[in-house]
Order: sequence, then C-alpha cells, then structure tokens
Amino acid sequence: MTEFLMTTWDGAGATPPLMSVARALVARGHAVRVLADPVLADEVRAAGAEHVSWTRAPHRRERSLASLFVRDFDVDPAEGFARLRDRVTVGPAAEFAADVREELRRRPAAAVLSELLIFGPLVAAEAAGVPAVVLNPTINVVPAPGVPPFGFGLMPARDEAERAEHEQLAAGMVAAWDAALPALNRARAQEGLAPLEHVLDQGRSAARVLVMTSSAFDFPAPLPPNVRYVGPRLDDPSWTNPWQAPAGDDPLVLVALSSDYQAQDDLLRRIVAALGGLPVRAVVTTGHGIDPQSLSPAPNVQLLRTAPHRQILRHAALTVTHCGHGTTLKSLAAGVPLLCLPMGRDQYDIAARVVHAGAGVRLTDAAPPEQIARAVMQLLAAPQHRAAAQRIAAAIAEETAEDLAAAEIEAVAAPQPAPAGV
Repeated sequence: MTEFLMTTWDGAGATPPLMSVARALVARGHAVRVLADPVLADEVRAAGAEHVSWTRAPHRRERSLASLFVRDFDVDPAEGFARLRDRVTVGPAAEFAADVREELRRRPAAAVLSELLIFGPLVAAEAAGVPAVVLNPTINVVPAPGVPPFGFGLMPARDEAERAEHEQLAAGMVAAWDAALPALNRARAQEGLAPLEHVLDQGRSAARVLVMTSSAFDFPAPLPPNVRYVGPRLDDPSWTNPWQAPAGDDPLVLVALSSDYQAQDDLLRRIVAALGGLPVRAVVTTGHGIDPQSLSPAPNVQLLRTAPHRQILRHAALTVTHCGHGTTLKSLAAGVPLLCLPMGRDQYDIAARVVHAGAGVRLTDAAPPEQIARAVMQLLAAPQHRAAAQRIAAAIAEETAEDLAAAEIEAVAAPQPAPAGV
C-alpha cells in the first residue's frame, strides 16, 4: 500500500475527476488523504478516501452564494482571471503550502497529487522533496508550439498574422500571471526555496502533469516530457440522484450548465424557453447553484437539480452546455454532439475544440431563445456532427480502456533504482 496526499479546492467541475482518481487509487490498494474544503468531505469519503480540511488556506464550509471566495461571473474576463489568480491559484500559495507542509509532517506521503489551479501544494512538495503530480481536469494549459494561448477561445493560427497575434496574447498572459510573482516567491521563501523568475515556472517542479482529457479532442502539439495525456475521467459525481427517462419518442436533449453558481440563471431560462417550443424531450440539470423550481417549466422539459449524465447520454441526441470539461467529454464519449454556450473560464477554449473537431456549434451565451432553438434543430438534422462526436468517442474508448492516470501516479511514487555501481 502506498500513501498519497491529494490537494484540491471546491472548483465545481474539477472535483468529480479528482475524486475518480482517488477512487481508482483506493481500489488499487492505496491509501489516499484529500486536503480539501469542508464542503467536499462527503464526496471525498464517497471515493473511499480520508478527508482533511484546509485550515490556513481559503476554503468553503457551506455551499451558498455568500461563501464563494472567487466571484468571477460578475466582472469582465480580465478581472475574473485576476480574482482567481489572487484568491486561489497564487495569492494564498503560502497558506496552501503551510497546510500541506504540516500534513506531510503529520503523516508522510509518497507523492502529492494537486489540482491544477492551486500552486501552494507544489511549493510544499518541492521543499519536502516529495514528488508532485499535477492533476489537470481540463484541456492542456501548458504553453506549446502551434497551440493558441489559453483563455481566449481561439482556433489554431492560420497564417503569420494570427501567429503573431497569438504570441502577443501569450506574452500578455505570462505578464498577467507574473503580477502575482511576489506572492509565489513569498511562499517559496517561507518553505526555504529560491525565488522563481516567472509564476508558471512552478509547474516545472512537478514530476508529472496529467492532462485528463482526450488527446484526440485537444489541439495536437509537442509537449514537455512530464506532461502526459491520460484520457478523461467519466464518472458522475457521487451526489447525483436516480433518473427516469421521460416518456415519448422525440429526440432527447441534455441541458447541463455549471454544477455551481456562475450567474447562469438567465441563460437557463432562455434555453428552457427555446426547448419548450420544439419537438424534443429535454432534461435540464441545474446543479448546486440554481434551484430548478426557479425556472418556468414546460411540458416537454424535465427540471432536475441532479441526474446521472452518463445514463442520460446513452439516450441523448444532443447536449446543450456551457462547455464545462466534464459534460463536454462525457457527451463526446457517448458520441453525442454539442451546442456550446460558453460563459467563461476554460469554456471558451473547450468550445473552440468542439467546433474545430466538427462535433458541435458555438453560440454566445447572450443568444436569444429563437437562435438557440434554430441551432438545436439544425444540429439534430445534421449527421456530420454526430459522426465527428463518434470519432472522438472511439478514441476515448481506447484511452480509457486502462487507467492511465493511476498507472502514471504509481510510477511516480515507485522507489527509483539506485544508479549503477552504488
């Protein structure tokens, strides 16, 4: 049995894939502790892992709008990024690192497995000499030649002018991250480490960066040797409720926006209004953030807080989504095309990949009901989008035939052979 320490935060769609990894490691005979927000305790225990709460680092004790310490949905994208950087990713790195250092002293671990967006645990692991594995529950975010800079929803450059524009945007993103360099270097000094020149250099300390998406879905690029695609995690959250398919033969449409609050109220209302006038059966899951009773019902629309998406997708003809990574990859794994209505965060980039693959279309999240309705009917009538989704589904089936993430983690934690002659 190997001891692992996983570190994460209440990042909505990031939690189910990390808990899937924890569950897999436990099933393979390992012990997993998860340093996480108190609101995640039940999900951690449902994975068979031990929950340990953050103390110094920011954390949520209840699921409420007031408890959100990152409110990036009521500001422009630049300010939203700054809030995430300063309130979670880099700003409190010293507090995250201190909690991880204390936990490693309490009970050592063979490796620290840390969610992509918190840098403090990587600092603590580096200082303790413990290998770190970054669990990236979305598309690849490591800069790579030929891949447009993350955060803008761009397609690959088609000419020199676009390549120059992408390089300029990428340089701007590095500068935006480096606005928090003093906070990161304070954390490193606290742990006895030398300062870095750039915030993103911290990722180089990781033994592995495991990209939990399909390489057939992401934009291809040469990557550093520690970055590995390991396929998506397709488990539904432990908190989903049982589901019964609505009666009828009309095409089934799954509607799934964020599982937490991202000011998606109005978008959900417009989607329900659009689907209410179409010959479809719709299933709308609202997640933790929205009360389904706050939406106006339609006879052909199920309004549910939770339901098992993988089960629904076995019956579905289309998914309407903000393009959170989990919903998107589960849909593609089932060969289901998507209508993308990205609202922020990584959703623009995920939607760009859906469109680039031909597996769906993208609208603005301000689209009126009439435009949403037209797009739904066009997607249902266009077999090429389902064919593209099915091509990605075949690749995902191959990638997930074995648990590549668990195998990579075990390889990192395995004792290294001594050099010859020692």
